[in-house]
Amino acid sequence: MQLGLIGLGKMGGNMRERLRRAGHTVIGYDRNPDLSDAASLADLVDKLEAPRVVWVMVPAGGPTQSVVDELGGLLFPGDIVVDGGNSRWSDDEKHAEELGAKGIGFVDAGVSGGVWGLQNGYALMVGGEKEHVERLRPIFDALKPEGPYGYVHAGKVGAGHFSKMVHNGIEYAMMQAYAEGWELLEKVDSVDNVREVFRSWQEGTVIRSWLLDLAVNALDEDPHLDRLKGFAEDSGEGRWTVEAAIDNAVPLPAITASLFARFSSRQDDSPQMKMIAALRNQFGGHAVESKK
Repeated sequence: MQLGLIGLGKMGGNMRERLRRAGHTVIGYDRNPDLSDAASLADLVDKLEAPRVVWVMVPAGGPTQSVVDELGGLLFPGDIVVDGGNSRWSDDEKHAEELGAKGIGFVDAGVSGGVWGLQNGYALMVGGEKEHVERLRPIFDALKPEGPYGYVHAGKVGAGHFSKMVHNGIEYAMMQAYAEGWELLEKVDSVDNVREVFRSWQEGTVIRSWLLDLAVNALDEDPHLDRLKGFAEDSGEGRWTVEAAIDNAVPLPAITASLFARFSSRQDDSPQMKMIAALRNQFGGHAVESKK
């Protein structure tokens, strides 16, 4: 099958390679000419045979909207656009409506796998009309991991990115739990090999996971994580998950707390902790530390 792929960064570049290894023809476009197979989006579309399929792997928001707008003026009825980035599901509905008015199909694909996807395959959560999704099955089958799992047609347009958003929210909470456990183990005097404790959990325990394996990898490289600063960004999907929970009156205490923990990581001198320290001093006479 032939595919146009826009955005050849860490994810897009590896996806192009995995698809080519599976025998598909992939024509890629990237703003970096050293990575690109086409000189422009127009050139990319010209190189594709009708009916065309163009997969977009660019940052969510403005960059994705810009690409979709341009493709809307370049593609023809019967073509399909796939958004495989981390777009908000509500943007999918807008893109599907805009492209649908021109006879162009739209599919949203939540993609998980990161830099390991080339080797292990990508988990795919897809939203869109059945006829569009089925046309793309050879591409999905090539990208997904081997075996029966790793792909789902989650529902109508927006369902793929909504599912990926919830996936990332769960990921936030799982990472936070591992991080809190690691900090507590590091704190006590009785445990003197925290890395090997984590390694012991990799088999036979109910908390074993790929994230745990990655934690062990990180500890192998830096046993006490001394080389890292305690700062963690949020991609936006954690926020969207909490917002969706509020809109649907679904309690998400663990995921919400893990998002707020990311925010606290950005404060070298937490204003909230200043107030807590002051209050503890006022009501209990507890010691406070002054700035030097």
